[in-house]
Amino acid sequence: MTTLRSEAARSGRQPPTLVPDRDCPLCPRLVAFREANRAREPSWHNAPVAPFGDIKARLLIVGLAPGMQGANRTGRPFTGDYAGDLLYATLLEYGFAKGTYQARPDDGLKLVDCRIANAVHCVPPQNKPLPVEINTCRQFLAANLAAMPKLRAIVALGRIAHDTVLKPLNLKASQAPFGHGAVHQAGAFRLYDSYHCSRYNTNTGVLTPDMFRSVFAKVKADLD
Repeated sequence: MTTLRSEAARSGRQPPTLVPDRDCPLCPRLVAFREANRAREPSWHNAPVAPFGDIKARLLIVGLAPGMQGANRTGRPFTGDYAGDLLYATLLEYGFAKGTYQARPDDGLKLVDCRIANAVHCVPPQNKPLPVEINTCRQFLAANLAAMPKLRAIVALGRIAHDTVLKPLNLKASQAPFGHGAVHQAGAFRLYDSYHCSRYNTNTGVLTPDMFRSVFAKVKADLD
């Protein structure tokens, strides 16, 4: 992202790394939760989850945080829980992935012109990160945005992901209110909003598979 790269160059600061260290100490509550999970399930990933996909992709999907039984266990975003079932099926349908999704990181699935990251890199208790944790982890998301040279489209899965992306894009909340299916222009980038593809949202009818597919159909049409 040109603006972020320019700001880093002017300040003389090195941009933050794209992924927190495995033993990142920045959020004490998440550190304690991580350590408890490691003691209980030592074979799980139990660490910050790195983005998945090519840094040269034109599409970035931003989720909330790793799920306990999903990415926190497997180490790959949206892999191993219901949200991943719907997300990867949709990406395969619209050509943003190839292969077969089998809910494990060695299934051979490849993303196509697409990258997936989270607003918060560590699993939070009850899947609910605190505002201070979201703010602290934003530096890594901003670094990923800045490092993607061909980025054109961002899909925010849920309001928290949407709000987290606004600051790096220099958008005010009043300029880009969250709403499923909404599209916001931010210079050369477009931000697409979707309700999160969680089991809760689909079970309650807040989000249907057709509603979810419609977002990616729009992204695909715009990128083509």
